[in-house]
This record gives sequence, C-alpha cells and structure tokens, in this order.
Amino acid sequence: MLMIGKTRYAQQAPGALMSNLDGRSILLGVTGGIAAYKAATIASLFVQAGAEVEVVMTGAAQRFIHPLTFSAITHTPVHTDPFEAWHDDFTGHVGLAQKTELLVVAPATAATIARISLGLADDLLGLIALSTAAPVVIAPAMEERMLHHPSTAAHLATLSERGVTIVDPTYGRLASGDFGEGRMASPDSVLAAARDILGRTTRLIGKRIVITAGGTREPLDPVRYIGNRSSGAMGYALAAAAIAAGADVTLITAETSLRPPRGAKLIHVGTAAEMHHAVDEATVDADALIMAAAVADFRPETESAQKIKKAAARQRHVLRLVPTADILASIDRPQLVKIGFAAETENHIENAKQKLAAKGLEIIVANDAVSTIGAPTSTATILTAEGEVIPLPVMDKEILAKTIVQKIVDMFDRKKSDIE
Repeated sequence: MLMIGKTRYAQQAPGALMSNLDGRSILLGVTGGIAAYKAATIASLFVQAGAEVEVVMTGAAQRFIHPLTFSAITHTPVHTDPFEAWHDDFTGHVGLAQKTELLVVAPATAATIARISLGLADDLLGLIALSTAAPVVIAPAMEERMLHHPSTAAHLATLSERGVTIVDPTYGRLASGDFGEGRMASPDSVLAAARDILGRTTRLIGKRIVITAGGTREPLDPVRYIGNRSSGAMGYALAAAAIAAGADVTLITAETSLRPPRGAKLIHVGTAAEMHHAVDEATVDADALIMAAAVADFRPETESAQKIKKAAARQRHVLRLVPTADILASIDRPQLVKIGFAAETENHIENAKQKLAAKGLEIIVANDAVSTIGAPTSTATILTAEGEVIPLPVMDKEILAKTIVQKIVDMFDRKKSDIE
C-alpha cells in the first residue's frame, strides 16, 4: 500500500533539530535530473542527523551522478537493478520497501512523478513506491513549463490527495538558463520535511486545538487599513507542530502569504471582530486555544465608505480610534486551556505575568515585539500558571512552536495524571 503527507521541550542545542532522525531508516530515491547533485547533500545531511540511509538510483540518475558518490556518503551499497539477485540479507524491492520508515524522492522528475502517480513498476524505485507502507516525500525538479503542464499538475494533485508530502520547488535559474519555478527545494527544506514527518507523535491524539495566526486589518476606507508587521509564521508553525503531535487543529488566520499546514481546518478572517467571532464559535468544544495572532488593539471609530482624499496642504486628518475586544480575556469556557503571547517593547516578563493572571492563561510566551514580529526567529520566555519562568535562546519559530507544544503536552499529561 502506498501511503503518500503534505505542506515547520525545553532549551535545545543546535543538533537537537535533527535528533528525531537518529537511527531512523530512510530510503533516498534519486532520479535523472540536473538537481541529482543536490541529492548527495541530502544524503549527507541525513547521515549527519544519525539516520540509516540507503539510496536507490534510476538509470537516468546514474547519467548525472555516479553511485559511488552515494555509497561513499552512506557507507551502504547503492541499489539500481530491480533484477538484482536476492540473498540472506537482501530481498530486493520487497525488503527495501518493508525496512524503510520514510521514502524520499529527490529530485523527482516529471517522469518519476507520473510513474508513482500511475502506479507504474517499470524500475526499482517504482516497485518500492508500490510496495512500501512508509510515508513518502517528493521534491519536484524540472523546467517551469513541465511543472505547470496539466499532466504534471494532475499527477501532483493525485499524490497530494494520497498523502504524499510535496516539498515545493522554488523560483530561480533553471538548467536551460531561463528563470522560473522548478528548481528543486534546498536540501535543508527536504531535511526539514523528513524531520517533521518522522517527528510526528500521538501525544495530542483526541485533543481539539484552536490556533490563531497573522495580523488583523482594521479598515479606514475601502483601500486603507490599520495593521501590523505580523507574518503569521508563529501561528502556522504552532499549527504544524500541534498536527504533528496528533491534535485536531483549527487554524483561524488573518491575511498571510504562508501555505497552511496540511491537516488544519482553515477559517479566514480579516478584522479583530471577525477573529473574535470565529474564536468564540471554534472553542465551544475545543480543549485548548493558542492565541498567536497579532490582533489590533484599536480600530478606527468610523470607516469611510469612500477613499479618504489627501488633505490640502497644512490640513490635518484626525483619526479617532476605539479599542477592540480582548479576545483571550473574553473567552471563558471551563474546559478550555488558554495559551497567549505577550509581544512587548519593555518590561517583558512583568507585563507577561500580569497578562497571564488577568486573562486566566495556563501559559504565556513573552517576546520582544520589535525583533520578533515579522521575523523568522524569536527570543522568547515561557511563563506558566505554576510559576515557571523558562528563558529560551534565539531560535527559529518552528522550533519555538515545538517547544510550546511540548509544554502543552506535558500540561495535559499532568492534568490526566491528577485525575487518575
């Protein structure tokens, strides 16, 4: 059966990012594209992360890069022949498919994507894809017109529907010399996808978690609004981390350019009032609310029906603001665990403690608003209702999200233990 998932603790050392690959069995399929040279880096990253890596190469791949490269990196034989004789330690595609915990195809050419989508078994990689029950990751790489051809788009859609994790190609210079979409994703991105899949747990199975993300927009007129620099990255990372832990996630998102994590139920909102209504409805039967959105504290008292014209010289336009509702403070459900954020510019810890108590939160994450909002990293301190104050180093928001979700897991475990 082919199972194909689509698309980022306490203080962690740098190497902890890849610790969940230690001892895991990964099968890397390399196909015939110019990006095959990047597969050597992917294999190396997997090995450095502690994974047990074996490589399968198509005939076309061997015209771009020699199998010896991969055997030198992985210290294992490279598999190329579907008719290789079986022996005590090798049972062909059957054994390879059963042994692996993750099949990664990088680069994945248009031909290979079609073969896997159609279930063709005319080479060793196709045989393994049909035989494995492991999750599958593919990193497409091809010219832009091939990528956007209806056939390729249909095959990718089919694979995505079956649960394949697709690491999207990027825009850049292609082998033809043209610029466009089709460059294989970076080796680090492929590594991150593998890490996320193999890091999934069942710790939050059965838990319904509502997460908010992005910055609300409060309209002044039909074309202008009051907003903030929030990218939504923290909320989206939290949603991905909670899904990876087995939770049923509802992601209430303001405007953002980010791709939502696979498996989240999406609710799109624009203003603080719309977010308030969506949160109120979504938390009726939820177990936890993580309020990561940057909700506007104020909105214009009135919204002009027409575009406000630029005032004449030396004239001033007076803008009157009124406060928006405090969503976290207003949501009061006995079963709901509430987690908030305190993006501050001064007195971070003291202000966070006050919000923790005033809003009835279990956990609050204090960070610096100037350096965190809109940035890929965060310097945060986690505070809990039990009095813990846990300072964290600068880290990617994906890692901070996993740290926060781990604290939530621990909290639910303690509550369950207290009940029992």
